Amino acid sequence: MKKIIGTSLLLLSAFFAQAQKNNPNDTITTNYQPSVLFSPLPYTEKGNEFHSANGEPGPKYWQNLVNYKLAVELDTATKTLSGTAEITYVNNSPDALQYLWLQLDQNTYKKDARSNFVTGGQATQHTSGYEIESVFIDKGDVRTKANFTITDTRMQIRLAKPLHKNIRLVIKYRYTIPGAFGGRTDYVDTKNGKIFEIAQFFPRMCVYDDSRGWATAPFLGSGEFYCEYGDIDYSVTVPWDVLVAGPGDLLNPKEVLTAKQISRLEAARNSDKTIMIRTAAEVTDPSSRPVNKGKLTWHYKMLNTRDVAFGASKAFIWDAARVNLPGGKKSMSMSVYPVESQGNNAWDRSTEYLKGAIEHFSEKWYPYPYPTAINEAGIAAGMEYPGILFDGMNDKGVELFFVTAHEIGHNWFPMIVGSDERRFAWMDEGFNTFIDVYASDAFNKGEYAPKRDGEYAPGGGNPADEIIAHIIDPNSPTIMTQPDAIPEKYRHPLTYFKPAFGLILLREQILGKDRFDYAFRNYINKWAYKHPQPDDFFRSMENGAGEDLSWFWRGWFYNNYKLDIALIDAKYVDKDHSKGVKLTIANKEMMAMPFTVEAKLKDGSKQRTYFPVETWLQNKVTTYTLPTTQDVESITIDPDNALPDVNRKNNSKKL
Repeated sequence: MKKIIGTSLLLLSAFFAQAQKNNPNDTITTNYQPSVLFSPLPYTEKGNEFHSANGEPGPKYWQNLVNYKLAVELDTATKTLSGTAEITYVNNSPDALQYLWLQLDQNTYKKDARSNFVTGGQATQHTSGYEIESVFIDKGDVRTKANFTITDTRMQIRLAKPLHKNIRLVIKYRYTIPGAFGGRTDYVDTKNGKIFEIAQFFPRMCVYDDSRGWATAPFLGSGEFYCEYGDIDYSVTVPWDVLVAGPGDLLNPKEVLTAKQISRLEAARNSDKTIMIRTAAEVTDPSSRPVNKGKLTWHYKMLNTRDVAFGASKAFIWDAARVNLPGGKKSMSMSVYPVESQGNNAWDRSTEYLKGAIEHFSEKWYPYPYPTAINEAGIAAGMEYPGILFDGMNDKGVELFFVTAHEIGHNWFPMIVGSDERRFAWMDEGFNTFIDVYASDAFNKGEYAPKRDGEYAPGGGNPADEIIAHIIDPNSPTIMTQPDAIPEKYRHPLTYFKPAFGLILLREQILGKDRFDYAFRNYINKWAYKHPQPDDFFRSMENGAGEDLSWFWRGWFYNNYKLDIALIDAKYVDKDHSKGVKLTIANKEMMAMPFTVEAKLKDGSKQRTYFPVETWLQNKVTTYTLPTTQDVESITIDPDNALPDVNRKNNSKKL
């Protein structure tokens, strides 16, 4: 028996050896390894009670809550902000917290801040950061001094007893507002006065979650934010002639607006066309203010938000229009800007741009949740907070449209879907850039389409071609790299462009629009006002679309795998066109994709065949007989140039 088995094995080996010798495909050089690309994606962990295996929040998902009551005063002469933050923190976690962590972002402007050492180019302008006057734990009838320590942009409060449920903190503070070097928060001179863009202006609670406990990564300037949700009641005291543009509901309009302005706002609430609330002529007219001396306090409240920011200036022109939301709901689109920003091709259309983007995003993905949205002209030149944008005062035309659509788009990612920007910038910048692509197509019948800017195909060409330079760059980080570790050269390509184009590929080439949209909307809906991790997104898309996408996440997000699908040969079977064209197609690099083959027939017609990604599940080289009934002029792989193929020269052949 052993002898028979041995002989059979020898014969079988000889057969395979001869078959391999006769297989011309084996002579084709390729770097592709199917077993690597299609191995299971090593998710961080199995699904659990908090983060389900289907990518949705689990039955025991929890997150903590924080409500703020803020009272601040902006001194426009000394350029300082001082105030009191009353913070009510609700611990919904199963853990007793022995200490609390807060973010003190203004400390990033100090001379000894860690952010000065990230890029190797030390900042030359600084402030003293937060000056903390006092920190108390308020128990209603008793206030006790908190035991706290400050490390760079974080404050730790060390509790005498573990926190099981609620705590109330009262923090008094002040800081000097940075000038233009503030980047995200600053002031700038205009003809009729300074514009103040005030953000990160109060101590904010760090997130405590089920993924890594306290999220205490320091604010280094480029990586952004991770915040808890809650209600923010805020009052801003300013000189009488200063307008405060704040998101949320204005609770005391009669105290800070004139009767004419209140009437105009009411008209704007019912108008699809932009209504002037304060005209250029009224900017220098004292009668455009309800009082002409002293100070005024503007009182706002914003519900279920992770942050708040505001603009302030006596130079503001102000206009507004109605935003139409699904289900008959309404919001308000507003813009505030100096006279320098006026123009039919400039900020006169800002409110129109803002309104159009909100209505598109709301209809397509998820309804806008806040009562107002404000575009403020300044020098932050592209910064977003819930309900308010800081955009460039000199922006015009397509540039103003693109930046407005992008910054308001951040209200979906990460203001509604509350991902951790500090660690996974692609989950807000990439997703937002993705939805911007379609917003550009939709606005005013494609007036500014297609989207081609610094965030997406900056050369103005085909995104599938432009992304290649970043894929083949041996020094390029991957999408999953921590944002603060990505050099500026790669920041936009890796956190905006590549993840956005990846979702375009997923929607238009891999899943199809219907399956993608259904899964993506479900992801947004399930994680609205919650804290998803990358695995939650990956799992959610796989489950919602019914597809194992491990190969795609691995190749596009975790690696910079190259794609090169090559047409090796195309010839008639038995030299007879009626028997079809035999194609030999190779995958020459580590990435795989589904692809389309187009046969251009001699009569001018075209015949297309779609090859799913399973084509590459086992094969480095595949053969396929294309059925034809007449002469073929040429064969082309990816005729629309939709795939990021690094070598298009090997995609076509003439017969």
